[in-house]
Amino acid sequence: MKTLSVEQTPDKIGETVELFGWIDSKRDHKKIVFIDLRDRTGTVQVVGGEDFKELSTEDVIWIKGLVKKRPEKLINSKLKTGTIEIEAKEVKILNKTKPLPIPVNTDGLEIDEEVRLKYRYLDLRRPRMYKNLALRSKFIDLIRQYLFKQGFLEIETPILSETTPEGARDFIVPSRLQPGKFYALPQSPQQYKQLLMIAGVEKYFQIARCFRDEDPRADRAYGEFTQLDLEMSFVEREDVMNLIESMVIDVYEKLKIPIQKKPFPVFTYQEAIKKFDADKFDLRTEEEKKKNIQAFAWVVDFPFFEKTDTGGWTFTHNPFSAPLPKFMNDLLNKKNVEKILTSQYDLVCNGYEVGGGSIRNHTPKGLKAVFEIMGLKEEEINLKFGHMIEALGYGAPPHGGIAPGLDRLLTCITGEPSLREVIAYPMTSGGRTSVMKAPSTVKEEKLKELGIKIK
Repeated sequence: MKTLSVEQTPDKIGETVELFGWIDSKRDHKKIVFIDLRDRTGTVQVVGGEDFKELSTEDVIWIKGLVKKRPEKLINSKLKTGTIEIEAKEVKILNKTKPLPIPVNTDGLEIDEEVRLKYRYLDLRRPRMYKNLALRSKFIDLIRQYLFKQGFLEIETPILSETTPEGARDFIVPSRLQPGKFYALPQSPQQYKQLLMIAGVEKYFQIARCFRDEDPRADRAYGEFTQLDLEMSFVEREDVMNLIESMVIDVYEKLKIPIQKKPFPVFTYQEAIKKFDADKFDLRTEEEKKKNIQAFAWVVDFPFFEKTDTGGWTFTHNPFSAPLPKFMNDLLNKKNVEKILTSQYDLVCNGYEVGGGSIRNHTPKGLKAVFEIMGLKEEEINLKFGHMIEALGYGAPPHGGIAPGLDRLLTCITGEPSLREVIAYPMTSGGRTSVMKAPSTVKEEKLKELGIKIK
């Protein structure tokens, strides 16, 4: 079993150690051959003889050798291990590599993305990509630590669910036990987290996988994405905003990521449109952009509804939101619809919307009024949302939440050109999975079992 990492070798001067890893590079000087041995923590120079000549870059090897201090003039200050080298005593090839289809000793951005994702297991060998994955892991860990200290419970919600009005297309899954019926993959755990508030959980979160069949962009992954999903009972708008702001500041300070302004500036929707001509904007100066400063801001007081192409009304953000308290009577009476403002709050960073949430409609009549304004008939409301309206009637507490997108936040932190650079196995821009060949055809017998025919 591997017990020593490359980065630990400077502490072992004068000792014989065993190391495992990949050959990052090789330099043949006839009787002496140098290799750089790489594992996930870094690289270290290893000095060998004739037996090193058969080695190739990216071979997986085991070596046993003496850790020696380098002469002063040969120290490489750019490496953690630059003060030492390993004098190899034994070497064993654990797996001989084939010629690689893509280079892994560059940042990879010069390679066609479809090719990189086809060989993602090689692409992830790049130090840049590993650094992004390690940051992602630490980022999520610090979020969890913060929320546990605030009394939150981490609770999983179902992946196989029912279609919801989230504003994008659903991915649907056929049911074998109930032919002709389908599950939907959740665009978010919105209804389930509200049901947890009705259950009396009071403080819930999860690192949630969400699924939306929408067109890909640099700031939006096709298919699936990850968000911090969070809900709290007995709160008002500012309570949720303050909690998330404190969490972000705590996590970023521990990661030594600079934030432009604390507390975060707050703009109304009207102020944002007037000043930036958009409800997501970048507050940084050109110098701050070069330093990759993180500039957060809140946007509040959004219109609740907007006109559809057919002249009706639809929600601007989330149908489960509550209006600001002073507009509740207008909502219930379905009047002055164009003037109703929602309790929605969006978190903006470096030109991206990185999170959105709201205080929810926690009464049956409030939620039902939203759907009636949208033109849904009684039968359709009961069919799609009857379970929520019924549940709200059993003593639902006032509650609200938010769902920051982890992929977008990490893209801002790293300064990467696409959020696919901070996801281990993203889908391609054409909607194909990394490495594997989905979507793919299904055997006729499987379709027959599901009661499906393809025309």
